[in-house]
Amino acid sequence: MPEGTEIDIERLQETIHEPPTDSLLRNIALTTALLAAFGAVASLHAGGTVNEALVLKTEAGRLQAEASDQWTYYQAKGIKASVQEASRATWIAAGKAAPAYVDESIQRYAVEQKDIEHVAREKERERDDKSEQADRLLARHHRFANSVALLQVGIALGAVAALTRQRAIWLGSGILGLLGAAMFGLTLIR
Repeated sequence: MPEGTEIDIERLQETIHEPPTDSLLRNIALTTALLAAFGAVASLHAGGTVNEALVLKTEAGRLQAEASDQWTYYQAKGIKASVQEASRATWIAAGKAAPAYVDESIQRYAVEQKDIEHVAREKERERDDKSEQADRLLARHHRFANSVALLQVGIALGAVAALTRQRAIWLGSGILGLLGAAMFGLTLIR
């Protein structure tokens, strides 16, 4: 059996264990680590804003259900008032005065409807507030998510630059990373 090619294993192990003296690799590693740190923080903010937006949207849905309940209650009072008005019309058609409780009921239902309408409109206003807050948070989440995407592409290009030792790719990595970091910073400030 022919002998295979001999590999100098000792020299290979020394090469593996020697710290790289290449400043380009060191710089790529440093910038990639910084981009990863920015990416992690931006990702946390993106997740936090979307969670907060979901809570607000859920709250808006609950308020909508409560407002709908109030409007149903409002309609029920209106129906009761209509029934009392029909009763009064029947008494009048019979040539008699309607009992006092009929007129009192009609007036009471009208007052109750106004109160119910006020509560329903307040619930709708609160719903709209919560929904608008959630929409603003979702827009902010998208800006955070876009910054995370730019940072991740920058990190990936940093890995490619390290493997190929191409300064142009590293430059592209840095540019995308800076754009992602700038977008993150602007979103954080606003």
